[in-house]
Amino acid sequence: MFEGTHTALVTPFRNDRFDEAAFQQLIEFQIESGISGIVPVGTTGESPTLDHQEHHRVIELAVQAAAGRCKVIAGTGSNSTVEAISLTVEAEKAGADAALLICPYYNKPSQEGLFRHFKAIANATKLPLVLYSIPGRSGIEIGVATVRRLADACPNIVAIKEAGGNADRVSQLRQVLPATFEILSGDDALTLPFMAAGAVGVVSVASNIIPREVCDLVRAALAGNYTGARAVHEHWYPLFRDLFIETNPVPIKTALALQGRIAPEVRLPLCEMIEDNAQKLKATLSALHLI
Repeated sequence: MFEGTHTALVTPFRNDRFDEAAFQQLIEFQIESGISGIVPVGTTGESPTLDHQEHHRVIELAVQAAAGRCKVIAGTGSNSTVEAISLTVEAEKAGADAALLICPYYNKPSQEGLFRHFKAIANATKLPLVLYSIPGRSGIEIGVATVRRLADACPNIVAIKEAGGNADRVSQLRQVLPATFEILSGDDALTLPFMAAGAVGVVSVASNIIPREVCDLVRAALAGNYTGARAVHEHWYPLFRDLFIETNPVPIKTALALQGRIAPEVRLPLCEMIEDNAQKLKATLSALHLI
């Protein structure tokens, strides 16, 4: 269902307003490059600083622009179960193909609380749901046993975006989950080792600017051509690294702005890159012939 490359889209702003024209152009670029899916209003889409009306509009426009040509996996997670249910139901009404649910952040629920949180969302929608474990942002991870409980209890929880930075977690998950439950890398630099351990694709930040190339890496790995996948990985690794030289999505938005695709705007409390890091990113983009 989610095999392949899915781009965690930025939300472009112009004069602090959602730039719909730029967003549609970004989606066209993704589809023309052979992407499997797009993920609006995730972490890369600055969901914490969008109000509910903006959140709904970004998903609605993503669905309209994709027009069935790729999957739309809407970011609808929250650290409030009621809010996550509301956002997920609205995404379903808008025509999204699936929803991505981040592990609740800041309030640090127990594993039992996580189970009840995700089960409540699953019970409120018919959408396929992708769990999103990212302890670096949430402070906790979705435990392997909890993922197994959710897979057993909720037929529409069918995948996980794994962003804990540990390839061993992929092996642990594969040991206990049914073969049909899919694992996606949440880190471009770890897509290759994650896929070697059993992941079937990636939710990618880098594919905002190199969608075709990330697709090439994933397709090679899916075909068992790890020599080819490694060659792609090694070539683009400097970009994978430097897109996280500061907090995502500041570097990827800076890169897109340097390409002239969007305005160089993020919303507070995020701000522009410090000059040294901006110059390092610019040098990497230039060396890779991206600007």
